[in-house]
Amino acid sequence: MSVESVFPQLEALLPHVQKPIQYVGGELNSTVKPWHECDVRWALMYPDAYEVGLPNQGVMILYEVLNEREGVLAERTYSVWPDLEALMREHQVPQFTVDSHRPVKAFDVFGLSFSTELGYTNMLTALDLAGIPLESKDRTLDDPIVLAGGHAAFNPEPIADFIDAAIIGDGEQAVLDMTEIIRQWKAEGRPGGREEVLLRLAKTGSVYIPAFYDVEYLPDGRIGRVVPNRSGVPWRVSKHTVMDLDEWPYPKQPLVPLAETVHERMSVEIFRGCTRGCRFCQAGMITRPVRERSITGIGEMVEKGLKATGFEEVGLLSLSSADHTEIGDIAKGLADRYEDDKIGLSLPSTRVDAFNVDLANELTRNGRRSGLTFAPEGGSERMRKVINKMVSEEDLIRTVATAYGNGWRQVKLYFMCGLPTETDDDVLQIADMAMNVIQKGREVSGSNDIRCTVSIGGFVPKPHTPFQWAPQLSAEETDARLAKLRDKIRGDKKYGRSIGFRYHDGKPGIVEGLLSRGDRRIGAVIRAVYEDGGRFDGWREHFSYDRWMDCADKALAQYGVDVDWYTTRERTYEEVLPWDHLDSGLDKDWLWEDWQDALDETEVDDCRWTPCFDCGVCPAMQTEIQVGPTGKKLLPLTVKKSPATT
Repeated sequence: MSVESVFPQLEALLPHVQKPIQYVGGELNSTVKPWHECDVRWALMYPDAYEVGLPNQGVMILYEVLNEREGVLAERTYSVWPDLEALMREHQVPQFTVDSHRPVKAFDVFGLSFSTELGYTNMLTALDLAGIPLESKDRTLDDPIVLAGGHAAFNPEPIADFIDAAIIGDGEQAVLDMTEIIRQWKAEGRPGGREEVLLRLAKTGSVYIPAFYDVEYLPDGRIGRVVPNRSGVPWRVSKHTVMDLDEWPYPKQPLVPLAETVHERMSVEIFRGCTRGCRFCQAGMITRPVRERSITGIGEMVEKGLKATGFEEVGLLSLSSADHTEIGDIAKGLADRYEDDKIGLSLPSTRVDAFNVDLANELTRNGRRSGLTFAPEGGSERMRKVINKMVSEEDLIRTVATAYGNGWRQVKLYFMCGLPTETDDDVLQIADMAMNVIQKGREVSGSNDIRCTVSIGGFVPKPHTPFQWAPQLSAEETDARLAKLRDKIRGDKKYGRSIGFRYHDGKPGIVEGLLSRGDRRIGAVIRAVYEDGGRFDGWREHFSYDRWMDCADKALAQYGVDVDWYTTRERTYEEVLPWDHLDSGLDKDWLWEDWQDALDETEVDDCRWTPCFDCGVCPAMQTEIQVGPTGKKLLPLTVKKSPATT
């Protein structure tokens, strides 16, 4: 049976909204497969605006992986802006995919990728526009399976009422396994209805079905235990880990957007995972172990991706890209190969101790020389020991001196405020560091025309990290601490004008903290915020702290807990955490010991280069660290020459 496109109804609305181009689809490398030739159909969503969602690597990879499979189709949908939302409600146009403008409700699976918890209200908007009941208990056989993935899915408990399933970890193989289970169930005539297919998924041990678990609470509000309520459902659900990234060279044909997006480049993930052991970093902890893509695999992906897209910049992505064992050869090989094409290369922020000027020069050889970004994270030496960011101020000054001495004029430093055990003095030392950077830059460059931008974000404790037990700093204390830092920088006559200062106030961090370490009781807060008009909470112009706090006060009153209970309260070792039944591979005792090491200001080395520290991931997940060097070059790729030089 075919499913009709809603584009004729949508098209009439587009002249009345901002940026209508984002809703029309037809991007280069997009895929539309015949509906009737496929037996399992996925709608994939990054729950944010098109300009943020389209470049998302996770969704782009799954889109390709699924569409490569015979009999399977995947299409994309994004959050619509409030202007179109209002018109869609008025004219009864449902949430649609941009590929073929089919209604999301018609698909078998509605998969959402959450990199941040602030997208939860956008999920409820999409569900409601699609005509899918907001809560899983109200859905019927004709509704899609609502699936959560991405980093925020490592604690899906706050959205447990709204999703049917969650996949934690890498999605490539997981979505294919899930597809086969759904395909078999449909081929059998959908026996046992919705509950049966969810039970089949749950029994694999690697798909979490919240409805199959009961949460029991203690009188003081803490969780007593989480127990399965069906036979055959595992007590713990394990994360997925893809090994040998060369077997998964996605995206092979990256999407090229029609409208402006936040990243206008082709990106290649050069390795996955990180064992630097920064205690605040959820991404590093949950993606262990390190798995490098080979240098030849990277070269082939870049070659194919550039041919397929026409982009003029390649982003070499990972959590710490300069740590790839062959990053120097990768950068030089790509810069040599694409010199005549003027293809630029870029890395995300570079670790201070991984920077060298040769690498930086290769990265900027074919592109423009923009500013360099480093992330010391902590303002004082003491704080960097607490968070296990093993970088001294001497390291930083030496690195920026090299950069300024070799022609760079702009350096950006990223820090966090509100880290465990932090004091006002720790934060004020950020100003001292920035001033020392400017002083050294002027000295080595012989010029006053240099800049240092200090950018500060509020620290939010995250699940599956050593800081999951830590108290969060209140919004008021965060703002007061940042105000003192701002005044110190602006009050300095000698260097202050050369230092830019950017920071986020503490309020969004409190909401993020509520959602990141929340349990199922937070679902009532999310729904209340949505019903009160909450949308696009990750956007400053749409975010309302007062709305969140008012809704939380009302929704949580019945449980005897409040926002502070979830955010600024320190947890004990004995407490059952909402995500303890979701296995990231990390041993809870190891995380606790690392938390104690943080309080003792004890640093721990990177296990890539030292004996194992028994974090638990490799034996628990049956994985291993995969690093080079391979000793190979970018061959068989050869240097491209323009016709004039051959």
